[in-house]
Amino acid sequence: MYKYAKDSQITITQLMLPSHSNFSGKIHGGHILNLMDQIAFACASKHCRNYCVTASVNKVDFLNPIEVGELVTLKASVNYTGNTSMVIGLRVESENVQTGEVKHCNSSYFTMVAKGEDGKNAKVPGLIINSKQGVRRFARSIARQEQSRKRSSRFNSSDFKLEDHIELIQSQNAMIELFES
Repeated sequence: MYKYAKDSQITITQLMLPSHSNFSGKIHGGHILNLMDQIAFACASKHCRNYCVTASVNKVDFLNPIEVGELVTLKASVNYTGNTSMVIGLRVESENVQTGEVKHCNSSYFTMVAKGEDGKNAKVPGLIINSKQGVRRFARSIARQEQSRKRSSRFNSSDFKLEDHIELIQSQNAMIELFES
């Protein structure tokens, strides 16, 4: 079975309240992450018609602060489908209701895994790709997965060579004090 991404896309808009703010008066990043997780769940679950869990989040950069009183719009779409997992692309924008200015606040990719009634991973419908942008998003998801596998194997503790990294660390704002045990 295959489905179009547009059939499971989700958009939500929420007013940012003072109770969502941090000590500097900006909207707390944790609140935005919570909203992102909720919309990723909704999009993934709508696509596969199963309960879904968050397996990973790929890089969240907060590009612009969100102010109290702004409207925050979150958009989610299925970018990639595997056997039991999906990559959900998210975009977060804020809008100043007085000026109409819209800011891109962040984008991220959530890997969601479908769960059956028995709690085991469930097969997800494949994705029908019908645009150049859809091909780009699917291909980028594959590339991110490959990069992630390379990163995790590069720093495997059994293969890690201290001498390969000392010079790099010494060029940073750090001091190395190794004690032999």
